[in-house]
Amino acid sequence: MDRGLYIAASGMLAEQVRQDQIANDLANATTAGYKADRTAQATFGQLLLNNSVTGAAVGSQSTAVQVTSVVTDFTPQPLKDTGEPLDFAINGDGFFAVQTAAGTRYTRNGQFNADANGRLVTLTGDPVLGRNGRPLAVGADGKVDPRALNVVNLRDPRKQGDNLVAGTPAGQATGQARAGALEGSGADPTQAMVDMIASTRAFESGQKVIQTIDETLGKAATTVGSLN
Repeated sequence: MDRGLYIAASGMLAEQVRQDQIANDLANATTAGYKADRTAQATFGQLLLNNSVTGAAVGSQSTAVQVTSVVTDFTPQPLKDTGEPLDFAINGDGFFAVQTAAGTRYTRNGQFNADANGRLVTLTGDPVLGRNGRPLAVGADGKVDPRALNVVNLRDPRKQGDNLVAGTPAGQATGQARAGALEGSGADPTQAMVDMIASTRAFESGQKVIQTIDETLGKAATTVGSLN
């Protein structure tokens, strides 16, 4: 009985992590250059069951479930024309390099602006870096040559929040920057809603299992206590 409680509870905790990931994808379904995540689950620990009379092996039983990893799909998405001169998209692989308070970070979101100093910056105000590793200046015509943007290839990219990515630079990427366009979001709202419904049902199943075991334990305690 106690083991059943732990198994159900671990499943509910794993589904909570999955629901947070799906909710984040839904919230960024319209964010340019956003990359969707996938939550991987696996059982940990196997209890070998034996016949109490003969000792013969019956099989194994999982003792719990856990989230093993949250994997990001960095597959490039289709580009959408916007006509805005400071919107940029990468046609192919690669990331824009930006300067943040935590150091150089990277992004696929090319929805940029010009700040008060005439620099090309992200929506959060981080300067966008050029091929020379310095912040880019917006021209007098309000444009930036897309060839001046530093499009970097990364090894082991990993999300850092605010649509930023950390990783080890591996030279110039094969993708090319394109002005007047944005990359679409990698999150599919329809699939995310289907996944959320499935996760919610799995979470509710864990709740029902815990409730059933609790009622059974209560009945057992009451019955044993009432024996003469």
